[in-house]
Amino acid sequence: MSISLQQGAFILAGLLFILALAGLSKHESSKRGNILGSVGMGVALIVTVLATQLGVKSDGVEVSAPLPAWGVAAILVPMGLGAVIGVVRALRVEMTGMPELIALFHSFVGLAAVVVGWVSYLEGQPETGAGLHYGELFIGVFIGAVTFTGSIIAYLKLSAKMKSAPLALPHHNILNLGAIIVFIALTVWFVVLPEDQHIGEGATGLVLLTVMTVVALLLGLHLVAAIGGGDMPVVVSMLNSYSGWAAAAAGFTLNNDLLIITGALVGSSGAYLSYIMCKAMNRSFISVIMGGFGSDGQVVGETKDYGQHRETTAPEVAELLKDAKDVVIAPGYGMAVAQAQGAVADLTAKLRARNINVRFAIHPVAGRLPGHMNVLLAEAKVPYDIVYEMDEINDDFPDVDVVLVIGANDTVNPAALDDPSSPIAGMPVLHVWEAGQVIIFKRSMATGYAGVQNPLFFNQNSAMLFGDAKDRVQDIIQNL
Repeated sequence: MSISLQQGAFILAGLLFILALAGLSKHESSKRGNILGSVGMGVALIVTVLATQLGVKSDGVEVSAPLPAWGVAAILVPMGLGAVIGVVRALRVEMTGMPELIALFHSFVGLAAVVVGWVSYLEGQPETGAGLHYGELFIGVFIGAVTFTGSIIAYLKLSAKMKSAPLALPHHNILNLGAIIVFIALTVWFVVLPEDQHIGEGATGLVLLTVMTVVALLLGLHLVAAIGGGDMPVVVSMLNSYSGWAAAAAGFTLNNDLLIITGALVGSSGAYLSYIMCKAMNRSFISVIMGGFGSDGQVVGETKDYGQHRETTAPEVAELLKDAKDVVIAPGYGMAVAQAQGAVADLTAKLRARNINVRFAIHPVAGRLPGHMNVLLAEAKVPYDIVYEMDEINDDFPDVDVVLVIGANDTVNPAALDDPSSPIAGMPVLHVWEAGQVIIFKRSMATGYAGVQNPLFFNQNSAMLFGDAKDRVQDIIQNL
């Protein structure tokens, strides 16, 4: 295979990845974006495998020799096995399990970066640019190790296999800072180390790489363990960014331009997504790292007496909706847990058939994954044009007759605006309390993932509809 063909295929794949990201920025083009990304990855994989079989030549000079048959098999067999596992897992996972599945995927990227860095080091340094190569390798292993263990902890928290409350070790911020300082010092030492100290068993370079890998693995564990459940949407996007930079670092180590491009795209888009998530929660990225909040249902902060809540029934809600002209539905993670999106879509269709204006209000961090609610509603075939982001619909609530809050909690909490002492103070939220009537679908009066009490539940224009969200929505449909 000529190097021109390989580079041309890599450029095509890179362009397809960029177009995929552009497509994923809108509901209407997201499916096309997924297809373009898949085609780009297919091109990259096919060309890479062919290059290992045929070798790569430049002007007739062999750049890389073809692998023997066993070498090609060693690539194809794991690829096939991984593809089968990925397809089976993707077909079986529920939308409620998507956040933890993505966190688990990130851990694989981090582990791959660690393995690539270690194998490259053990194979020996390149003929030129050894210092730069060692620096890339060292940084790549560090990012990969942090991503690997951090993603494992995120998976355990999101799947409820581990407490979501933050692990607050004494001086935990100093521990994180100390790990970063140790990493920087070890990096400088590793890069300036004489070549003869990199070679052989027990060499100083091998010891430094081992120590740094252990420090990075522990940092990843502690970093995410110290972040509470309320910040998990930020954590998911943050780990997405880390996995991208880990892939880019592996690309530098392997001298693979496409891996560098792909990693940079994922890393930068993940970083920007983290910024959007932090802005939506009125928190800085540093504050998330240094003091994440959230709990496993226990109230965080001061417990207050907001009075008595009012309960309602499905028939009463149905009568309320019959008289409404404008209805807004604010979904949250509870809708995903109950798998109520199909029933909600049916309710929407029936209300619209009665000439009732129905819209959806989506908070940027609703659910435990950026875009979680949007994907659920798209899966249920809710029309894109009635799904609005928070900034687009917040000013309309005073003119809304009825708001149905289905499984949302922290994203509709007025304490974010009214209570400076609240852990979520300053966080932009949906102003659902400004509507005529608010119906809150919940299983109980427990707090949300952030562990913050919600005074909305006790407002005069609010009523609680307890039970499984899917069952209650279906009850309302029967009574319409």
